[in-house]
Amino acid sequence: MAAPTTTPSTRLTPAFCFNQTALRDFLRISRSAVDDTISQNLNALLSPSASAFDPTSTSRSLPRSTGKRTIPAPACESFKQNVLFPSWQARSDVLAYCGGVATSPDPDDPDHILREVEDAKARERVVNERLDPYSGRYFPREVRTEALASLVRSELMVESIVRSRTWGMVRERCSDDEYDGEKALDKWRQQQSTTTTTISDLL
Repeated sequence: MAAPTTTPSTRLTPAFCFNQTALRDFLRISRSAVDDTISQNLNALLSPSASAFDPTSTSRSLPRSTGKRTIPAPACESFKQNVLFPSWQARSDVLAYCGGVATSPDPDDPDHILREVEDAKARERVVNERLDPYSGRYFPREVRTEALASLVRSELMVESIVRSRTWGMVRERCSDDEYDGEKALDKWRQQQSTTTTTISDLL
C-alpha cells in the first residue's frame, strides 16, 4: 500500500512556492504515489483467499466473476484515513499556502529592479507606428506573484479532476455511499480536528 504524502512543512516558504519546479515536483510525486496508481493501491488491499483449495471445484462449472472484487470495508477505511485523505490534505495545504503567497506583497522579488529599468526604457522610447508598426508594442516582464497565481489556479483545476477520478474508483471498489470526494475529505478533517481537540484536553 502506498505511503501518505506529507506536507513539506520544513520547505513551506515563499521560496518553495516561487520555485515552480519544486512545487510541481511535489504535486506530481504525491499524485503519482496515490492517485495515478489508485487501481494498484486498491488491489493491494485485497487479501489472498483464506479458504483452502477445494479439489471438487475443478469438476463443476463456476460462474465467471464480472467486474472488480469489492474490497473489505476495514481495509478501505484504513486506506482512506491513513493514505488517501492525508495525501489530499497535504496537497491542499501546499496549494493554499502558495495561493496566499501569490496574493501577498513580494518585496524580495529579484526582478523588481530589472522590471523598473525596462519600464523606464519603454517610457522613453520614441514610438512611430507609421515607420515601424511594432514600435508601440511593449510586453512588461511578468511579476513572479502573477506567474505563481496562474500556476496555482492551473494546479487546482488538475487537482479537482484527479480527485474526482480517484474517488470514482474508491466508491466503486469500496462501495462507499459518499458521492462527493471533497465532502468525504471534509468529514475526515472534522474527525481529525475533533481527535486533536480531545487529545489536547487530556494533556
